[in-house]
Amino acid sequence: MNKRLKQANTLYDKKRVYNLGEAVAIIKKCPVVKFDESVDLSIRLNIDAKELSQSVRGSVVLPHGTGKKIRVAVFCKSDLAGKAKSAGADIAGGDDLVQKVLGGFLDFDIAIATPDMMRDMSRLGKVLGPRGLMPSPKAGTVTNDIEKAIAEIKAGKVEFKMDKLGCVNMTIAKRSFNDNAIVENAESVLKAVSHARPAHAKGKFLKSVSMSTTMGCGVKLDLAAYAV
Repeated sequence: MNKRLKQANTLYDKKRVYNLGEAVAIIKKCPVVKFDESVDLSIRLNIDAKELSQSVRGSVVLPHGTGKKIRVAVFCKSDLAGKAKSAGADIAGGDDLVQKVLGGFLDFDIAIATPDMMRDMSRLGKVLGPRGLMPSPKAGTVTNDIEKAIAEIKAGKVEFKMDKLGCVNMTIAKRSFNDNAIVENAESVLKAVSHARPAHAKGKFLKSVSMSTTMGCGVKLDLAAYAV
């Protein structure tokens, strides 16, 4: 363990759980690095990840954004491409964009598609799916209202999705954010994930949650306020 992590470990008790304000204060006291670290939440869910009926996926608008410029790609018919770009899309197109992605282009963070493009989008499943970029009606990224979808994403809307281990891992802020902004973003995520609880899930849904920075240690959170 390097000197920086040893110092960070003296700031908190690994066996304790902390409320959001305390957790943010701890990660802010950790030794700084040469870049603005991301603040992440790792949420372990009390579900059977192998059961399709217990899959967890959704979206949430972070009140203070993620601190990262989000590049949006819109897959739509050519007559809507100009409208999408005027609304803030970084790139927009139909079959030409599909072919570009098939050729290796992946210079975007979020993909939006109109419903009439989904048949063409099926060709991109193996490319976008593993990267979490495939548009989904549940996440609000398959829609005819592309202007609204773009506006929400640019305002801080992010998607969350359970992994194969039954965990949701999300970047919720930058370390440079003020304490209240990080707390409010974290609260929004915890509430959104709680509300995405599958009907077949039993017992306490949020099993454990930890907050960490890119190069820092994980601080366990007290989930009393989010017990569902």
